[in-house]
Amino acid sequence: MSVFKNLPEAPVAAKKPVTDTRHGITRTDDYAWLRDDNWQAMFKDPSILDPEIRKHLETENAYVNAAMDDTKALQKTLFAEMRGRIKEDDSSIPVKDGPFAYGSLYVTGGEQPRYFRIPRDADGKDETIRQVLLDGDKEAEGKSYFRLAGLDHSSDHSRGLWGYDDKGSEYFTLKVRDLTTGEDLADVIENTGGGGAWAPDGKSFFYTVLDDNHRPSMIFHHVVGTPQADDRLVYEENDPGFFMSVGGSLLDDVIYIDIHDHETSEYRLLSTKDLTAEPKLVAERVIGLEYEMTEGGDVFYILTNADGAKDFKIMEAPVNAPGKENWRELVAHKPGTLILSHMAYARHLVWLQRREGLPEIVVRDRKTGEEHAIAFAEEAYSLGLSGAAEYDTDVIRFSYSSMTTPSQLFDYDMATRERTLLKTQEVPSGHNPDDYVTRRVFAPSWDGTKVPVTLLYRKDTPLDGTAPCLLYGYGAYGITIPAGFNTNCLSLADRGFVYAIAHIRGGKDRGFSWYEDGKMAKKTNTFKDFIAAADYLNQEKFTSYANIVAEGGSAGGMLMGAIANMAPEKFTGIIAAVPFVDVLNTMLDDTLPLTPPEWPEWGNPIDSREFYDIIAGYSPYDNVEAKPYPAILALGGLTDPRVTYWEPAKWVARLREKTTGTAPILMKTNMDAGHGGASGRFQRLEEIAFEYAFAIKVAGKMVAQG
Repeated sequence: MSVFKNLPEAPVAAKKPVTDTRHGITRTDDYAWLRDDNWQAMFKDPSILDPEIRKHLETENAYVNAAMDDTKALQKTLFAEMRGRIKEDDSSIPVKDGPFAYGSLYVTGGEQPRYFRIPRDADGKDETIRQVLLDGDKEAEGKSYFRLAGLDHSSDHSRGLWGYDDKGSEYFTLKVRDLTTGEDLADVIENTGGGGAWAPDGKSFFYTVLDDNHRPSMIFHHVVGTPQADDRLVYEENDPGFFMSVGGSLLDDVIYIDIHDHETSEYRLLSTKDLTAEPKLVAERVIGLEYEMTEGGDVFYILTNADGAKDFKIMEAPVNAPGKENWRELVAHKPGTLILSHMAYARHLVWLQRREGLPEIVVRDRKTGEEHAIAFAEEAYSLGLSGAAEYDTDVIRFSYSSMTTPSQLFDYDMATRERTLLKTQEVPSGHNPDDYVTRRVFAPSWDGTKVPVTLLYRKDTPLDGTAPCLLYGYGAYGITIPAGFNTNCLSLADRGFVYAIAHIRGGKDRGFSWYEDGKMAKKTNTFKDFIAAADYLNQEKFTSYANIVAEGGSAGGMLMGAIANMAPEKFTGIIAAVPFVDVLNTMLDDTLPLTPPEWPEWGNPIDSREFYDIIAGYSPYDNVEAKPYPAILALGGLTDPRVTYWEPAKWVARLREKTTGTAPILMKTNMDAGHGGASGRFQRLEEIAFEYAFAIKVAGKMVAQG
């Protein structure tokens, strides 16, 4: 490709064939050696990575840096633009809870948040009364990677539970802080999932431990002041296919143990009146039955898909007898209206739902049953429901934004229906929404299904096929990509790009069936929908195939690998962040952290020849062929427990071996981070600037940039 000139010799990975036979089928993997045999220990201590593997990854990093050397000035410009749109000394609107209101803030130049509190009814803008409880920048000093798990205060406001990961491996260490003195106690809890749930008296808490395969398999009860070795095991999950989390209720009288995979739920409850009791089962797991619980005083409200309620309904059950036999329907199932989450307060029940592809908040008066909705008029927008920290309240909090409208934070009085604007996201370098256009268009897929695509572009962008386009997609786990405000993508729009989000099957953008039609045996719909979006944008002259750069991460990286194999000619470049591309090998290895929990999403190729064949048919790594591939940038994280570093490393090695084209295949591994990339807010912008510089370069728009 002419935009990449004077490149050094590309790294060539050694071939060390390893064969594997399943269901009578033998496959050979030339690059299996890139997986360190000692990977579990390496996640906790990256210094022990096999030297040969380290050398290969560092050689790849040197190659990608050489390929992108001429974009250094552009990267700096992009970084400055994106940083300029961030209010560096930003502060949240504190949330009221008892005698205090709690919030977080950043200082100018700071990478990490600071958590603070003020007296309940004080002016949050008065810095003199802020008590800083935890300074993330101070805790991160001297660490190349540092990620906070937040700060959770006890109900008596005397102590805080906070956690951090300093390797990117998502093994969090928990500490207990005296919120009066600001000093940490002696308690140190290792190998947790991050966070926990306080007992009401603030003298103990519950937390999740990750096993050697990085699975949250055990819940422990820790009494402050005692060693971790003495903690009581409350519950252990023996099925490696299930995740666990622990949380508390707003009323402080129940601890929830939530056990789930991607299609099945089970709750166990522990009354805080007896912390030594065994947790009680609510409704035993039945494959395909999902439910979530929230407490409403004398009742539990249960969001569930029971009885064929594909888009979910809300049931209620007595607190003292919450078993499934006592569930009674309260909010009926409405096909096509997907209820996403729910919250309960003293006088109101609230839920977030998606109807006709757009979110809305519904409030129900618990006494009268009267309901009303909070919705907006834009063609595409995003809503976030944060609720309240107190049970006895009529005021909840929510956020609103669109691709052109900066985020707005509201307090909403559920009784009076009064909406109070608390804050509008500031863009210090300036932003005029009238300069941009947001549209929602629909691309016909291979089977006639209309795929929503959200677009953002400047009003003066020519729509004659000449505009470059960054087309983003995900399409897995039922996750919906919101059409919210994103200051970073303005740097592309301001350079004439059309920024597009393809709301493909595999998410829940158009209800639960949208998810079902993009998983398991129907997974290829996800890939075909994304290609259909590219076809539509080309046909309608929003862009052209020669100008489309595709982007996706994690499961969206699988999407990138699949479309690279299926339709490489329709993309000029592909950005695959932490890409899940070695799907068949990963799903055949039940020792990997996410494999058993992932089988309900992709299928189990160990037990099923059918799913072996299905996955083998689309797994990006297994389907790389001798054909011209577009320019590809793969991004990995050395300590990533979700998509292990060797997936992009193996994929790039095979792509480079097989491609018949001249476009470069590039890989950059963050040697100090995991799945989420860099941990600091500005460090992360540097990574985005690198990705955008690649997109601008391969789209041939480097002229006068930087």
